Amino acid sequence: MTNTVVILNPVAGGPETLRDWQERVESIAHDCPIRVIAHPGEAEALARNAVEEGFVRIVAAGGDGTVNHVANGIAGTNAALGLLPLGTVNVFAMELGLPAHNLQGCWSIIEDGNVRLVDLPSANGKHFVQLAGVGLDAQVVKETSLAFKRSFGPLSYLISAAQIAARKPPKLFIESENAPVEEASFVLIGNGRLYGGPFPFFKHAVLDDGLFDVVVFKRLGYLEIMKYLQDVVFSSVIRAPEVEYFQTQRLRVTSEQDVPVELDGELAGNCPVEVRIQKKALQVLAPPSAQ
Repeated sequence: MTNTVVILNPVAGGPETLRDWQERVESIAHDCPIRVIAHPGEAEALARNAVEEGFVRIVAAGGDGTVNHVANGIAGTNAALGLLPLGTVNVFAMELGLPAHNLQGCWSIIEDGNVRLVDLPSANGKHFVQLAGVGLDAQVVKETSLAFKRSFGPLSYLISAAQIAARKPPKLFIESENAPVEEASFVLIGNGRLYGGPFPFFKHAVLDDGLFDVVVFKRLGYLEIMKYLQDVVFSSVIRAPEVEYFQTQRLRVTSEQDVPVELDGELAGNCPVEVRIQKKALQVLAPPSAQ
């Protein structure tokens, strides 16, 4: 496929050698050019350059962070995003219904060329495809090093969460015409249904409905928040009085403290943050059944 380029983040795959991951991708991508990321954040520039060179299928070979960077690189263009999931969790790939642990199957989907139009939210002008978090999970991302992730995989986040559980959470202020609450300790924003893996956290989320879903944890301690996180994940509906759920097109979260923000598992600065959404603004190569 001469119109396709692969942007490979070889460190996303975990403890295997970088060369092993590159060889695996090369074995299925055949004659397609592969651009290997040399340093964090380079994927966005590589994706943007690939579009300028005339490529119309830009494949992110890595984790959710790599997908995020590539999506930012092609946002506003006619290029389509393809996924080869190599990362720790690969939530967006799960959301799209891509075959798990099957790179050849994912490549076949890219070759088939079925395009799905999905919404593209942004926070302070930077796009995300699956999730944004303000507070607890962003703090966990901030304190979980790359070496720690490569050693422990998804467990690394739980270890970091346990280490910060005894701290006092920040006070966040919520501004949205649809928000039923004005203050919170922790805010999660979903474009799709899944969070942290195959967990349907955002019960009513649809990737192409022009809305993002918001889960707000009120004035709770971190240990209480973790308990409610479990309740939300494993309940079919959210009934907890300390948790609010709503959908909107615009949201602003502020704080008098330095509170970190994460987008698709990557740190993206601190509060204040303003979130907006563009309906069906991103082309994604996905199986027909995902529509």
